[in-house]
Amino acid sequence: MKVTRIKSFSVRGDSGREYFVVRVDTDAGHHGLGEIGIVGWGVAITHAIEHLAELVIGAEPWETERLWQEMFRSGFFPADTVYSCALSAIDIALWDIKGKSVGKPVYKLLGGPVREKVVSYPHTQGKNISNLIENAKRDVDEGWKFLRWHQIETSKYGSSQPMRFDPLESIRLSVESFAAVRDAVGWDVGLCFDVHTRLDPAMTVQMCRDLEEFKPFFIEDPARSENPGTYRNLRKQINLPLAAGEQWGSKWAFRQVIEEDLIDYARIDLCIVGGITEALKITHWAEAHYIDIVPHNPLGPVSAAACVSLCMASTNVGVQEMPRRPGSLDTRLFPRQTEWEDGYSWCADVPGLGVDFNIEAAEGTYVKPSSIGITFQRPDGAFTNW
Repeated sequence: MKVTRIKSFSVRGDSGREYFVVRVDTDAGHHGLGEIGIVGWGVAITHAIEHLAELVIGAEPWETERLWQEMFRSGFFPADTVYSCALSAIDIALWDIKGKSVGKPVYKLLGGPVREKVVSYPHTQGKNISNLIENAKRDVDEGWKFLRWHQIETSKYGSSQPMRFDPLESIRLSVESFAAVRDAVGWDVGLCFDVHTRLDPAMTVQMCRDLEEFKPFFIEDPARSENPGTYRNLRKQINLPLAAGEQWGSKWAFRQVIEEDLIDYARIDLCIVGGITEALKITHWAEAHYIDIVPHNPLGPVSAAACVSLCMASTNVGVQEMPRRPGSLDTRLFPRQTEWEDGYSWCADVPGLGVDFNIEAAEGTYVKPSSIGITFQRPDGAFTNW
């Protein structure tokens, strides 16, 4: 069996959401699906996929380790984040092909299931605190056992760019939001809070001290990701579980935080970090330090299936990000998706990842990948992370 074609699809679903899916075909009739992790860099990643296709077309799909090494290292300079996204999509698609070629779900190729289903959390957002509470109650009523929202914005979406973000005001609103949500849903629901790298470390430390009484399940991305050593400082000052890693593009970026036990939850993004091949290594490495994985999954059904496959076959799992209930969105593009019920997700016992992608529907929904996202400015005019 040889790879015969690799094709990218930048599409918009009926919901208005954009997806960047990669399909890998073989001469045996099997095909696999992957997804890139940074849709906003889709133009550059498209070219990276075309470049990496020169290495992969004609290769045996089962040789995922060799192909990973060649895609990551063959340019002499190690892959940057653009190339790691391209590599990730191709690698996930190759695992999908491997499962289909032997009639097994991917999670069985990763060691087999250690759990029947994976507890998951949705993106519980709100335009203001009262709206956040409404959405939190709705999600709990639907069966979700965990909720997640992020650092509160201080200007409304839809306003002119760049938008205003006042860190001190946001800290006050975020603490108020946590108190309100905890009061609304009680203590049996796990609450995850994403700082989203929007605050300076000193501000994050102060806010986390104010959040201690509400017992967050974790605090995510409390600092920017460029310098993992920052977590040594945060670990000394924050008395809450820390989660990080969604912006890191290989195992090497995780080295310090794992080896020095600086985080409690590894936010591996399979569509950025190097696909299933690399994510599996990081997961097993984290297990040796009793660090659970919480795979980052803000994307589409292919990403979701890859994440859940990994979680089903891994013992060290905290909770799985699942922005919205699988099967509730863009079913024309993705007629078969990950299964979900009562706050849990799982992959069906079918070959591969268990996700279908409607090529005919995709051909009519192409969009040029966006090149820039939301931008924030602080009150003094300085740029800040969104």
